[in-house]
Amino acid sequence: MTDTGDEGGHVNGEEPRGTLRVMVVDDHPMWRDAVARDLAESGFDVVATAGDGEQAVRRARAVAPDVLVLDLNLPGKPGVQVCKEVVGSNPALRVLVLSASGEHADVLEAVKSGATGYLLKSASTEELLDAVRRTAVGDPVFTPGLAGLVLGEYRRLASEPAPAAGADEPRAPELTDRETEVLRLVAKGLSYKQIAERLVISHRTVQNHVQNTLGKLQLHNRVELVRYAIQRGLDDE
Repeated sequence: MTDTGDEGGHVNGEEPRGTLRVMVVDDHPMWRDAVARDLAESGFDVVATAGDGEQAVRRARAVAPDVLVLDLNLPGKPGVQVCKEVVGSNPALRVLVLSASGEHADVLEAVKSGATGYLLKSASTEELLDAVRRTAVGDPVFTPGLAGLVLGEYRRLASEPAPAAGADEPRAPELTDRETEVLRLVAKGLSYKQIAERLVISHRTVQNHVQNTLGKLQLHNRVELVRYAIQRGLDDE
């Protein structure tokens, strides 16, 4: 297989159920090609690849994938900075970090930068495919053992004093009862699928409630949303 990272190539696979558009970023051509091939053969639409940070940001903005599979160790611009920039310009984009590093500092930095999930490169192909599917619908996906670490960090962040509100700062927007209920379950660490089953509503309805809540609260991603919920004690209800 040719090095699609040099051409921003489009790798075609079979048409799956609601084709997910995926972009793969890794500085090792053989690894990048292997991941792109596995995704394409499983029916994902691999719309682009990239081999360095600058290229990744430029191509992600150009092709607007649903999921960005991102390595952290990139030349030119580190993966966490790539994540911040692409999510900042397109909050709907989901980022799944695929890294050789299981260092806690790397995991937490990636999540704070807007990554939805974090998977180690030791994961099997099936684990990767499942992670991409779940990441696409907004579920937090972490290599076993890392999920507890991330939730613990959410709680630590939430325990920090919030910035003092200015006297003329507008009141916090009111959420509907359903939005509050969904937010409470997000704070407890439930996936969107689990929330949908718990509330007997569709997966898409859960996503809509989360997006509406993010908009009302002027937040950008799940990390900020969970922090907001924990600060208000919604995870203890």
